[in-house]
Amino acid sequence: MKALLTAPLMLGLAMSLSASMGLPDPAMAQDFYKDKTIEMIVSTGAGGGLDNNARLVARYLPAHIPGKPNVIIRNMPGAGHVRAANYLFNQAPKDGTTIGTLIPAFVLAQVLDGKGMQFDAAKFHWLGSTSSNNSTVYVWSATGVQSVEDVMKRSVLMGATGVGSYTALYPTVMNNILGTKFKIIAGYQTSAEVNLAMERGEVEGRAGNNFNSLKVENGEWLRSGKIRLIAQVGLERDPEFKSVPLISDFARNDSDREIMKLFSADVVIGRPFLTPPGLPADRIALLRKALDAVVTDKGFLAEAQTAGLDVIPVNGPAIQKVVEDLVHTPAAIIEKAKAAMQSKDYVDPGKSETPEKKPAK
Repeated sequence: MKALLTAPLMLGLAMSLSASMGLPDPAMAQDFYKDKTIEMIVSTGAGGGLDNNARLVARYLPAHIPGKPNVIIRNMPGAGHVRAANYLFNQAPKDGTTIGTLIPAFVLAQVLDGKGMQFDAAKFHWLGSTSSNNSTVYVWSATGVQSVEDVMKRSVLMGATGVGSYTALYPTVMNNILGTKFKIIAGYQTSAEVNLAMERGEVEGRAGNNFNSLKVENGEWLRSGKIRLIAQVGLERDPEFKSVPLISDFARNDSDREIMKLFSADVVIGRPFLTPPGLPADRIALLRKALDAVVTDKGFLAEAQTAGLDVIPVNGPAIQKVVEDLVHTPAAIIEKAKAAMQSKDYVDPGKSETPEKKPAK
């Protein structure tokens, strides 16, 4: 597999790549957006970290696009973010009036599964990302589980939104590679439902919640110790949570470590914005320039800080390269990774294994 960029390296490249790519002059698209409306597709339900970030970007983006178009939000959750990806690739207008912001699980889903995928992630036009942030694996503290090693000794019920989502993917891979004993209930429609299920005692933990979203949505859980972080997903440990091990830290050999890093690579993509394929080059350049301007806008940065949204931008060309490298992962690694995704650890929510509901503590 081509060398995967670490977050610091990619951030270092972010400023230099755009200057060296020879992109078309956005001035050619100056008049296109006058009196237009841009629809922003969000691959999660309303109220989560991705949605909150999208709505903040949507407020500031028009000011940085000539013609100042309106930007409206359309939430499109489902199928581990594949539903939104399929729509953007096949049905959305390919003229720059529709953009998307998706949890990047769908990129790995294309590489490792392909079922239901009606897109090629490498052919999307990646505009940039407002934040690159590690993901998490945590359990409700009342369970008494303290570490990944504990989950190698006893089963832990994990809530999930779909087989292709991070909420199911990370526990499955950890089971197959590390020997953990997660049991996965994948019947929830949104991550917010998983959170409620955990508070009610229906499930004992969840995965796939990046640090930024966790701090925004349920920061009190961290402050009060209601949850126990047992692992994080990324190529390097988050500087704020250096004591929390990476899932790749538990790999027992180089082959396993390579697979775990593959499943960690798309975390670097963070909260990306992208367009359908086929846009004119000048319009792609204009939208990339506009997003670059948003993430340095003083008003945007102030609101993001108030909302608890981290701003760690990565530009479009840098993300485009990461996605292309993932899509072109060598077949031998893909086969090993596919085996790691196979699971019999899904539980019917109605079965007796589901814990008795308990009041949130």
